[in-house]
Amino acid sequence: MSETILQLKDASIYQGESLVLSNVNVEINKGEFVYLIGKTGTGKSSFMKTLYGDLPLKEGEGSIVDYNLQTLKEKDIPFLRRKLGVVFQDFKLLIDRTVNDNLIFVLKATGWKDKDEINNRIEEVLTKVGMKTKGFKFPHELSGGEQQRIAIARALLNNPELILADEPTGNLDPQTSVEVMEVLQEINKNGNTILMATHDYALLLKYPSKTLKCDENQVYEVVQRKS
Repeated sequence: MSETILQLKDASIYQGESLVLSNVNVEINKGEFVYLIGKTGTGKSSFMKTLYGDLPLKEGEGSIVDYNLQTLKEKDIPFLRRKLGVVFQDFKLLIDRTVNDNLIFVLKATGWKDKDEINNRIEEVLTKVGMKTKGFKFPHELSGGEQQRIAIARALLNNPELILADEPTGNLDPQTSVEVMEVLQEINKNGNTILMATHDYALLLKYPSKTLKCDENQVYEVVQRKS
């Protein structure tokens, strides 16, 4: 029996008053790597924002990591986000502090107190993304690809049940995109479920996986042809 991490049934996704996606039926199971593709403006970001509680789910049913998106209260959102790892296109690192301090900030904000446990966890996630020696550096001292690896490490801190990666390679050159993808693939092999929004079709060809497409207010699964 596969465990469902994310399910939307007949869901409509709104940005303010505007209907962005209608009649969305999506299911993602534990351990899957799923792409979300579509042209700019087709609703990928609104879809992602609904999943991490930035936009309310007004119509239909939705559950994510055991949270009901329809009845999600403001006070639940921090707890929901502890079970999710979110990776953004523009990294969203705090530029006035080192890599280690960025990660300490997140752990303390999510209730970690023991200094040794915090340091051990930071070493673990930095090792996972190949950045173990970079903890003392500031974001501006790192390349874009390195900053995105740190952002992925940050997303892993609380052992999330689902990682939402919103255009994680959008600001990176092709070679760096591949390096970041390798990190995500490795994390997925270790059991983390990943939903990744992207418009980088080269990555889909290189790393084929289940693909959802946003188009004309719909989300549907694309069957990839075997070459």
